[in-house]
Amino acid sequence: MARSHPTSGHRSHLRKLGSYLRPHWKLSSLGVIALLVVNGLGVWIPLLIRDGIDELQVAFSFQRVMGYALLVLVLASVMWFIRMASRIMLFGVGRQVEFDLKQRLFEHLLRMEPAYFAKNTAGELISRATSDVDNIRRLLGFAVLSLANTLFAYAFTVPVMLSLSVRLTVVALAVYPIMLVLVRLFSDRLRNEQLRVQEATSRLSDLIQEDMSGIALIKIYAQEQNERRAFAALNDELLDANLTLARTRNTLFPLLGGLASISLLVILASGAGAISSGALTVGDFVAMVLYVERLVFPTALLGFTITAYQRGEVSIDRVEAILVSEPKVSDGPTVYPLPRDAVQGRLEACNLFYTYPDAVRPALDGVNFRIEPGETIAIVGPIGSGKSTLANALPRLLNIAPGQVFLDGYDITKIALTDLRQAIAYVPQESFLFSTSILNNIRYGEPTAEIVDVQYAAKQAQMAGEIENFPQQYDTIVGERGITLSGGQRQRTALARALMIDAPVLVLDDALSSVDNQTATHILQNLKAGTQSQTVIFISHQMGAAAMSDRIFVMDQGRIVQAGTHEQLVARSGLYQRLWEQHKLEEVLHE
Repeated sequence: MARSHPTSGHRSHLRKLGSYLRPHWKLSSLGVIALLVVNGLGVWIPLLIRDGIDELQVAFSFQRVMGYALLVLVLASVMWFIRMASRIMLFGVGRQVEFDLKQRLFEHLLRMEPAYFAKNTAGELISRATSDVDNIRRLLGFAVLSLANTLFAYAFTVPVMLSLSVRLTVVALAVYPIMLVLVRLFSDRLRNEQLRVQEATSRLSDLIQEDMSGIALIKIYAQEQNERRAFAALNDELLDANLTLARTRNTLFPLLGGLASISLLVILASGAGAISSGALTVGDFVAMVLYVERLVFPTALLGFTITAYQRGEVSIDRVEAILVSEPKVSDGPTVYPLPRDAVQGRLEACNLFYTYPDAVRPALDGVNFRIEPGETIAIVGPIGSGKSTLANALPRLLNIAPGQVFLDGYDITKIALTDLRQAIAYVPQESFLFSTSILNNIRYGEPTAEIVDVQYAAKQAQMAGEIENFPQQYDTIVGERGITLSGGQRQRTALARALMIDAPVLVLDDALSSVDNQTATHILQNLKAGTQSQTVIFISHQMGAAAMSDRIFVMDQGRIVQAGTHEQLVARSGLYQRLWEQHKLEEVLHE
């Protein structure tokens, strides 16, 4: 792949910064105008001091001294006030851009399909949404202020210096081209080292997030020491990256500051001769010293501005990498609304194929079925046969091709995603619970639901009795990912959450694997008794519960190899018969 020219990269970053600032252009403009006024006053004050010195040399007057001092004091106070206003405005713009970017990132991530989060770890995404956005905020606050201040300082100061003494101005500014060369030489190095720091920070953040989530497993296997070593290795990598960056900065910035100070020494060394020859008055000399000193600070600050810009450039790339990634599953140009009340629950698959990225064999290989409204269908088969892939395909959690899956005769790729997912309640294998109360977890899909409806859903899921035995009952906090509940309790709470939305289609992807066979059977009985109009797809390894279904689909190697009632399937040789015999043998062994 051809490398882009550095200049084009800088231009794209500047365009992107412009797009971030555009919604706040009024406040940004006010901040820049304030800096313009500040620098105008900053140029005026040395001229007043010059005039005062030259006038007082001719006729000294204490009253005139006090007059000049008072005027300079007033102007300096006005400068300070306007400078503070400009800082508040420009730093405020940085904060607003930070808010906008975080909001955009969060909303964008909500649109992405689950496969995106399998490729991009939580720690990496969190790092980009916090640390990198913070770097962009600094760039658009401090760096813009510093850069605008430096430009105005030079634009206003240098012409006045030239009007006072061309020779002294040229001599004093002779070192500045050297500074620009230094900045250019160190620019790419600083950027690469900053990228290394931010990537090391992301890896460390990812390890912390993963270890905090899996702390129970770490303790069960007594792997604290290994995790300490893994953390120490990443922490050492981050330390090394930070020290390398610090060494580069500590080399460049003192050089810039030292070179800027040389111009002041040049003025002091050359000024005496200019005064004695009459080429420069004492007032002009003092003004020149003040002007050169005025340029020292913004020039020395150039190093910090470079750092902020390099960090910002890296962070813009990392943040934009998220924002430019389009969701593979989204509403097409033409979609049809399908209100939940109008859905009957008829599902069809016509030669359904799906292959995971980089996989050799398709996970779904020509699947065909028709499920009538109100039917309870069990899907069984060995591990890796495609059951979960089929479950994920129905609510379009996977990017399936058009013309393969239909709900009530509508191609699901043509139905608005929101309507499709309101019509299909899906309980995945991993029963994720939020770190809030059981009440809020169950009514997550219907946040305003009454407690009576929550209790009914919990009763259907065979969870109501256990919740009522908790000290805080429905107000019990379940902890992060539901850690305070057992596996079976988490699964039944997740099921109750799905039942709350009363969707026409309910898909259970091995969602009762941690529940005993008897409880799973009771749950299916409740579903069949309470919701005759609901289509239920029950994926499970619990053959006893599956046997209660209206029909059973048997999957193997991405295909439905058998279909029928329990009685039909168990009566003929095949995969289902072997699975049933294995189930009966396990029952005997557990007695």
